[in-house]
Amino acid sequence: MNALDKLMGGRQGVIGLLILAGLILVVFPLTLDAFRLNMVGKYLTYAFVAVGLVLCWGYGGILSLGQGVFFGLGGYCMAMFLKLEASDPESTKIQSTPGIPDFMDWNQITELPTLWVPFHSFSFTLVAVIAVPVILALVIGAALFKRRVGDVYFSIVTQAIALILTVLIIGQQGLTGGVNGITDLKTLLGWDIRGDGAKLALYFINAVLLLGCILIGKFILASKLGRLLMAMRDKEERVRFSGYDVASFKVFVYCVAAGFSAIGGAMFALQVGFMSPSFVGIVPSIEMVIFAAVGGRMSLLGAVYGSLLVNYGKTYFSESFPELWLYLMGGLFIAVVMYFPNGLAGLWESHGRKWLAGLKREPVPTVVHTPAKPAVVTAAKPDSASVNSSLEIQP
Repeated sequence: MNALDKLMGGRQGVIGLLILAGLILVVFPLTLDAFRLNMVGKYLTYAFVAVGLVLCWGYGGILSLGQGVFFGLGGYCMAMFLKLEASDPESTKIQSTPGIPDFMDWNQITELPTLWVPFHSFSFTLVAVIAVPVILALVIGAALFKRRVGDVYFSIVTQAIALILTVLIIGQQGLTGGVNGITDLKTLLGWDIRGDGAKLALYFINAVLLLGCILIGKFILASKLGRLLMAMRDKEERVRFSGYDVASFKVFVYCVAAGFSAIGGAMFALQVGFMSPSFVGIVPSIEMVIFAAVGGRMSLLGAVYGSLLVNYGKTYFSESFPELWLYLMGGLFIAVVMYFPNGLAGLWESHGRKWLAGLKREPVPTVVHTPAKPAVVTAAKPDSASVNSSLEIQP
């Protein structure tokens, strides 16, 4: 029981997780129509990235401005499988080369590239969704952290990697679909993913996977590794002088964050039905950092709320104020950073808990003090026998 309390963060942590689970598993499906619920599902795919950023940035002190790379790689791996399934010879019989994706036929490719062949297997695709981004994160982390590259230099390098991958994807149009990406994804193992029923099922799968990633994050933070991450963030040299391999711990948490981001990208491709390089570059990567900052970079649950709030604001402002929505979004972010530097989670810590404590506190009964009556001292009457004896004259 003590271990469970430590894992969940005590009673408050359990309540917070149950509230979030009830919100995304019960409230949203019951109150939103199919279109809006699918939008919320898309927002939750970004929450995977924000949860990973809480681990590597909030607790590990590793500010990565290139998490869109891992989100995009996970999405592209899933999209490749879905595109191959949608490109069977019967569906592509009007092409010059039936049996290959349409954008390859447009680019006069007559044979499926070797890179695409393994993605005929769904099992291989599931492994690749996690393995490809994690291996890339392992290479990047080992190359930089072993050489003690950190802080702002690491952030700049991750931005450069996001830019390089974007240019690479756009340039290889015959292999990746170019600037349009991989589109027209229809089925998953013969199951049509475009209907409302399929989108609802994918929404629940997405929500359950997100809750699972949050539990994994809580497990990491409740372990000795979580304490070491915070120690490295505050006093890295002291941890290194204590004999710990700081670089290995950084590489590990960076790979975990990459894996979370990849799962979000794969679920994005399934729910939205396409994947493009617009989700890989610098701008989406910085937006993902904003999600974590608004929710609270020290809170796994806050990262989910931050993703929902920012993306809802983005959608609302773009629909209601199409010419001003970028300014409104920027103002929202600036206001949160200036007045709530710890995000929504910090606002809850400073005001929400005090408010709840005030509601739970029982009123103190009023005690009315009545003045005590003064004590009346009465003299005892002398006994007649004793008086007579005292008056008797002795001979």
